[in-house]
Amino acid sequence: MRKPVMPPAFARGTTNRFGRSRLGHGFSASNSNTRVLPPYRPAPLSRRGTEASTMTNLGLNSERSRATMVARLREQGIHDERVLAALLAVPRHLFVDEGLASRAYEDAALPIGYGQTISQPWVVARMISVVSQNRDLGKVLEIGTGCGYQAAILAQIASEVHSIERVRALYELARSHLRALKLINRVRLSFGDGLKGLPGVAPFDAIVVAAAGVEIPQPLLDQLAAGGRLIAPLGEASMQRLILVERVGPASWYREELDAVRFVPLRSGTQP
Repeated sequence: MRKPVMPPAFARGTTNRFGRSRLGHGFSASNSNTRVLPPYRPAPLSRRGTEASTMTNLGLNSERSRATMVARLREQGIHDERVLAALLAVPRHLFVDEGLASRAYEDAALPIGYGQTISQPWVVARMISVVSQNRDLGKVLEIGTGCGYQAAILAQIASEVHSIERVRALYELARSHLRALKLINRVRLSFGDGLKGLPGVAPFDAIVVAAAGVEIPQPLLDQLAAGGRLIAPLGEASMQRLILVERVGPASWYREELDAVRFVPLRSGTQP
């Protein structure tokens, strides 16, 4: 349901309104940036065997693995050709630990250290597809760079990408990954508190938040351009949903609740 949203306060629940931010409580380490689905139904054995074989030979077949991932995303309802082309172009296995590289093209979030994860491919595709639907992306802000994978995808689509990471080690890790792929000049990384956004760079055509709070920080809403869109997971523990917000006036926004998800917690401040 699409609802008008007015400040000043956005409390918990479906009748919430956006306003000043209060950070959510920490979630357990088992939470990851992934979609919450009904009980798992195994694929036919022949299909599962083909995917397993592709993962085993990742070093020789990363392009084939990415093509398999993109085909799966199509089946799951992702149809934005720009997003699919970006996911096909960016080697996800280079953004995860070497020991997890064989799982890089599975439909799963994977740990990257410091209690954080690289988001599930479907989640990355879904969030970017929603904010870019029926429009070109100009200036984009990402909150939570992590290992840099989503920023690399955004760099294939948007004309200007800014990304903030609060954990120093992950900021450095993302820099190394983006530099290795010669994307460091296309993504402007910042080490800092993502809840504050980048007021000196705003306004943004889109803001993508890669961690879940119980409210959307007002500074981020204020930094949306007119007609700009923000997407973020919202809620506590297992009760999270993706929320799409579109700015429709100087002090008014519309919000729409989307898919059930499970994300790592949104936190303030920085971690050296």
